[in-house]
Amino acid sequence: MAQFKPLPLFAALFLATACSQPGVKASQPAAAESKPVAAETQPQQPVKVVEAPATDPAADAEAAERARAQAALPKQPLTSDILFKFLVAEVAGQRGEIGIAQSTYLDLARQTKDPRIARRAAEVSVFARDQAGALEAARLWAAADQDSERAQQTVAALLLNEGRVGEAEPILHAMLKQDAASGFMHLSALMGKMRDTRAGLELVERLAADYPTLPEASFAVAQAAANDGRYDQSVTALQQADRLRPGWEAAALMRAQVLDKISRDDSLTFMREFLTAHPDARELRLAYARALVGANQVAEARTEFTRLTRDFPRNAEVSFAAGLLSLQVGDLEEARDFLTQTLEYDPRDPDTVYYYLGQVAERMKQPEVAATQYAEVKAGNYLVPARARQAALLAQAGKLEEALALLAFTQAESDAQKVRLIEAQSELLRDSKQLEAAYQMLTEGLKRFPDSSNLLYDRAMVAEKLDKLDVLEADLRRVIALRPDDAQAYNALGYTLADRTNRLTEATTLLDKALSLAPDDPFVLDSVGWAQYRAGNLARAQEYLERAYRLRPDPEIAAHLGEVMWARGQRIEAGKLWQTSLQTHPQNEILLETLNRLKP
Repeated sequence: MAQFKPLPLFAALFLATACSQPGVKASQPAAAESKPVAAETQPQQPVKVVEAPATDPAADAEAAERARAQAALPKQPLTSDILFKFLVAEVAGQRGEIGIAQSTYLDLARQTKDPRIARRAAEVSVFARDQAGALEAARLWAAADQDSERAQQTVAALLLNEGRVGEAEPILHAMLKQDAASGFMHLSALMGKMRDTRAGLELVERLAADYPTLPEASFAVAQAAANDGRYDQSVTALQQADRLRPGWEAAALMRAQVLDKISRDDSLTFMREFLTAHPDARELRLAYARALVGANQVAEARTEFTRLTRDFPRNAEVSFAAGLLSLQVGDLEEARDFLTQTLEYDPRDPDTVYYYLGQVAERMKQPEVAATQYAEVKAGNYLVPARARQAALLAQAGKLEEALALLAFTQAESDAQKVRLIEAQSELLRDSKQLEAAYQMLTEGLKRFPDSSNLLYDRAMVAEKLDKLDVLEADLRRVIALRPDDAQAYNALGYTLADRTNRLTEATTLLDKALSLAPDDPFVLDSVGWAQYRAGNLARAQEYLERAYRLRPDPEIAAHLGEVMWARGQRIEAGKLWQTSLQTHPQNEILLETLNRLKP
């Protein structure tokens, strides 16, 4: 909920005392009353010429504008009643008594006809959601300061919000006569809360009809058409704007956004063609680069962001994006350079930058550098992931106790981070074969967070290693209850029942559900294939497993596929598959167990 913004006390007092008062003639200083001495009686002295100081035209104009505004203020004397009401309104607003503040300000606006008080009354009325009061105050403001474009816009916007198009239209016509280009560019903002978007479009079309050669008018029609969901009409209007002002980047940006609602490919094609014709359109290039990221066209996005680092020098957002994309395509040195530069550009979130620098260092096989970068992450969403990676690096260096201590003493900022710290500690214990300790860590964590689906899932996986299948089933069924669309929970329970029990009918039902939720997940396909194998359907089992392996050549999938092939008499093919998988995963337990059991 928005908060009432009080005026500073000195500003409030200034505003109150600034109400024009009856003029008081000041007494003249005594020196001014004495008559000058006759010229002939004065001693002759050289005349000293003093040059007038140079004037600043801009300052003079500003001073003249202030003087005009002051002169236009109503001749309202400051009374104790006015000052008292003003202070009551401000104090009430600060205390959350918005109704009192709103009614008091509106009463003051009616009494003083002061445009500044009327403006404040309109603002407070909008905050109080009193549309009638806001409109009355805005009308008082516009009447008291007839040259105020802001006041006229406020009246028009409030009328449009209530659907009173007929009353707003003449005001808009008058505003456009003053400055049509600027008026059309602000029109969408004035109509932002208008409920009847069709009426809004028709209004803009009528207003634009008087300006057929003005590109801003076509732009306003395009905005209104898009708001009404008429994207083809919006594109047509933007094409007209481009004909009237070729290469106009604002229109091109909007056209790309509208086209994206119709077809992402069409939007990308348009931006690509526009940039070919107008290579210096930096804002559109930035939008194009972001759109490429959204379309998962990583290589092309990286090219564009790399170029943008030259177009937007010392821009932290651009260099950070270039760094992440370089990391994603595996150009680690360039990723490191871009991310290091980002830190020099005063980024809003340096912790995130340090985290990814740690990722880069890990990928470059520089564990000490990575640990140093992770240690620089002090807060935020990447605090716990950074500490988890630090701990993993310590454990890999044989410092398990130090790694566990690091995680234990990390101060989490939320319950989600506390859960993630428990997960990270259990992962370290599990990886070091301390399964019972990992199980106890997760059990203690579940006492604090009994509905954590992540902790339940992790404990189920450890329970399977400890042959505690009753715990596994209970935990996974609880996860399914908490997250009914979690394909991996159905998959894990279905696979375990198929692999470790004779409850194949239940397993198949669970795996069918997992497959419906994630039809292209290679691990789900692997489980379905393995269940078919356990049920004796070897041909169907091989179909599922081959599809899974094509999607992801994982060693466990290779072990299962090879075993099915072995059972079907395809032993040479199975042997080749296993040997290929062993070359890249020589320590995989399931693969080694399968080879030892079948002894090919």
